[in-house]
Amino acid sequence: MNNVKNPFLLYGYVSPVYFCDRESETAEIIAALQNGRHVTLMSPRRMGKTGLIHNVFYHIQQQEKAAACFYLDIFSTRSLQDFVAMMGRCIVGKLDTPAQRAAGFVSQFFKSTRLVFSTDALTNLPQVSLDFRPEDTVNTLEEIFTYLKQSNRECYIAIDEFQQILEYEDDSVEALLRSYIQFCPNVHFIFSGSKQHLMTDIFSSAKRPFYQSTQKMTLAALDREKYYVFARDHIQAAGKVLTEELFSYIYDMFAGHTWYMQYTLNFLFDTNAAVITKEDVSLVLLKILEQEESSFAAELDRLTNNQMRLLVAVAKEGLVPAINAGTFVRKHGLKGTSSINKALEYLIDKELVYKSAEGYCVYNRFFSLWLSRM
Repeated sequence: MNNVKNPFLLYGYVSPVYFCDRESETAEIIAALQNGRHVTLMSPRRMGKTGLIHNVFYHIQQQEKAAACFYLDIFSTRSLQDFVAMMGRCIVGKLDTPAQRAAGFVSQFFKSTRLVFSTDALTNLPQVSLDFRPEDTVNTLEEIFTYLKQSNRECYIAIDEFQQILEYEDDSVEALLRSYIQFCPNVHFIFSGSKQHLMTDIFSSAKRPFYQSTQKMTLAALDREKYYVFARDHIQAAGKVLTEELFSYIYDMFAGHTWYMQYTLNFLFDTNAAVITKEDVSLVLLKILEQEESSFAAELDRLTNNQMRLLVAVAKEGLVPAINAGTFVRKHGLKGTSSINKALEYLIDKELVYKSAEGYCVYNRFFSLWLSRM
């Protein structure tokens, strides 16, 4: 087992030991993929999508030793060319046996790009990478899917922040990907994203290529009781005490938003207190907010007065069911409906405010705490 000093991981995935719950979600995604249904996974950023995907892959590879799992985060991509280059680097050469690598098996699939052969420094085995030519991007994408299909292996591919394809200049990307995906029965996809309105448009609009092509899932906050047991047991193993009452205080503060919970628990695990108290929580949060103060202040400087006033008002409320409700507008001295809606549109676009079924909240929970003190 991996030797993890602090069990409240902030990045990466180690094993189910350090992954809280999501048992039903993991089982549901695995069942969908193994039965030929692609999955669309949506949630706010930092709710735990990436960890869930890696947990799914961990269990798939326990069940199917020959399965190949690939994770791509395409948030940094700006074009189809970037997308194909990332997909190629992630996948090409990973499906070959040592004998196939030695025989240059992969070369039969790739005619539109130059193959670069080398030797892995750790295993001393042959490996291959692609030297992509921008003018051959579409052909290279087709060749990658041919390579996947001809591997005769069950392949599981997660494309995170999938809504990023809407930022590409080429508006045929959705149709292009769909045309290849539907003819690769051995390749199973998870399309995950944090901008729910964009993801919904891609997969639920009858005018779009991916319409009704996936099983949709929305990731909610972790179950309070299960999360408490997870946190309590790890803290108890270090000889410390975390009461259920104090855990609920932290949970409510962040509405169970996973990453902010984990970050706070990570700091609390590092304290010397034998019994963690509310004062310990306050000191940890003060330290976190002080570390982030300069970036929060810089974020405010980029806003107009109307945008800033609305953002602070939402932070002070915590959750705003109706942004144009008279009581909310009067309480915070906001201007008319038109100005509020214009400011709100900007704040949502910049991911400063998040809209859920329950209402509007400040996306970054630490930023929200900082703003609410103004």
